[in-house]
Amino acid sequence: MPEQIFAQLDANNVVIDIHVVTAEFMAANPERYPGVWVETFFNTPNKNYAGINWIYDEDTQNFFYPPDPEEP
Repeated sequence: MPEQIFAQLDANNVVIDIHVVTAEFMAANPERYPGVWVETFFNTPNKNYAGINWIYDEDTQNFFYPPDPEEP
């Protein structure tokens, strides 16, 4: 079974962890993967690969770099 990449989200949809694991393993071991996990992909057209502190948008099902608080 090919490995997949999942991003763990906090309550504000901010990525706090990333794991390379299969969905089946995660489902079989929920105590090791608490909270919300969303799959992320490399080389997917019009989608961003998740990074720590990136924000997940549920509507577009995409990850975005957090805005710079110094920019207006």
